[in-house]
Amino acid sequence: MTSLEASPTPSYPSDIYVKELRCAFSSPLHFYFPAPISNPTFVKSMATVPLSVPSIKGLRLSPLTLRRSQTSYSKPLVVKAATVIAPKFTSIKPVGNRVLVKIKSGEDKTSGGLYLPTTAQKKSQEGEVVALGDGTTVGGTKVDFSVKEGNQVIYSKYAGTELEFHGINHLLMKEDDIVGILESDDIKDMKPLGDRVLIKIAEAEDKTSGGLILTEQVKEKPSVGTVVAVGPGSLDEDGKRKPIDISPGSTVLYSKYAGSEFKSADGTDYIALRVSDVMAVLSS
Repeated sequence: MTSLEASPTPSYPSDIYVKELRCAFSSPLHFYFPAPISNPTFVKSMATVPLSVPSIKGLRLSPLTLRRSQTSYSKPLVVKAATVIAPKFTSIKPVGNRVLVKIKSGEDKTSGGLYLPTTAQKKSQEGEVVALGDGTTVGGTKVDFSVKEGNQVIYSKYAGTELEFHGINHLLMKEDDIVGILESDDIKDMKPLGDRVLIKIAEAEDKTSGGLILTEQVKEKPSVGTVVAVGPGSLDEDGKRKPIDISPGSTVLYSKYAGSEFKSADGTDYIALRVSDVMAVLSS
């Protein structure tokens, strides 16, 4: 059983909270305690205070260290690096119902011509299908792919495994991760796949019930929109498509945090989501 006894050590500056711990452990330990702040200028540097710990039962612990760090903490940046395929390999053949998509380069400048730093560039969700697997079988029925090589597609934001192949970024994903096929360069012409629907988001209210005008920052995100297009439906246990029972033109209420949002060429907002995220059909 580990025993801990804490006692204050008054010999250090009052703006550093120090405790000396006498512990019975079988191996050296370090403890770190954040100190309260009384002098803002003091936090510009790191303060490390070694504490001497006497031997306990014949064991000598390493000096206890109190470390003071800056008051502001930044969340670590997690970078998802692509798996690099060695140049000696000349092709990639997906397996099963997987699809290889060549990622479309993201926009590196604004519509006004200003170049964006890498951190400000929006991650692309668009690409070109370059290879298909052998397909899959459901309930004894061979299911054909809904996409073919050369199709321009939109895929889920966190789909698949990113690969760097001959210097070009690709995504290896399941077909179900593909949201839809782009019939043109505009998202409004997207053809949804599977059980997904494409919805034109209703415009947010620009004023309160009392007549106060709302700024863009405080406008509540709407969860209502008009269905623009629907996919062929999901597969049943026999491998057949089950049609979606919501038709284009319907006004629907959908889950607030579902799907992927896109903006069309004219600035209109759209969202693509699964039909299971549609909560109700509205009528007047």
